[in-house]
Amino acid sequence: MLNISLLIRLAAVLVRHFIESFLLLLSSVCVVVWLDYGNSTLAGVSSYLLSRLQSVMNAAAQLIFSLSMFQHITPLLRQLHWLKAPERIAFRQSVLVYKCLHGSAPAYLSDELCQVADVEARQRLRSSSSTSLIVSRTRLLTVGDRAFPVAAVRVWNSLPDLVTSAPSVAVFWSWLKTHLFIISYPCDYYYYYY
Repeated sequence: MLNISLLIRLAAVLVRHFIESFLLLLSSVCVVVWLDYGNSTLAGVSSYLLSRLQSVMNAAAQLIFSLSMFQHITPLLRQLHWLKAPERIAFRQSVLVYKCLHGSAPAYLSDELCQVADVEARQRLRSSSSTSLIVSRTRLLTVGDRAFPVAAVRVWNSLPDLVTSAPSVAVFWSWLKTHLFIISYPCDYYYYYY
């Protein structure tokens, strides 16, 4: 004969687990997808706007784990494997640059990027053997530096050569997310793949 209190506790655990997984799915669909939609246009925005974006992600994580707003959120974001807001923007831009360089992005974006090795005057430089891109000059710091050919190229050039020389998109996503995850939560990792 089964103990009724044991059955009630087991049911409570199952319901709690179901609710937590449902909330994770709901927040991933409703919040994270909408935050990622077009967030590469947020490159160069003020830190105030980035903190507002981060607070939406923090609220979604608190909802998933049913925590109060006074509890520390960083371990929860780490457990969910969510990048922080600036790294999410860098991730989207880097993936778009990778696709541009490998021919799977629209031509109007690919035409804006120029590798150092493609410029005849720079072919003898050491940087011509790397995957570095040339940063376009801009006249307006507020608008021009936020444009895709400038902001995305700066993010791309800041990545390690191991990440930028990935053989496929899937490998690139994995290495890039690992690299940016370590930037988001630096105290947990020391050297990971260098």
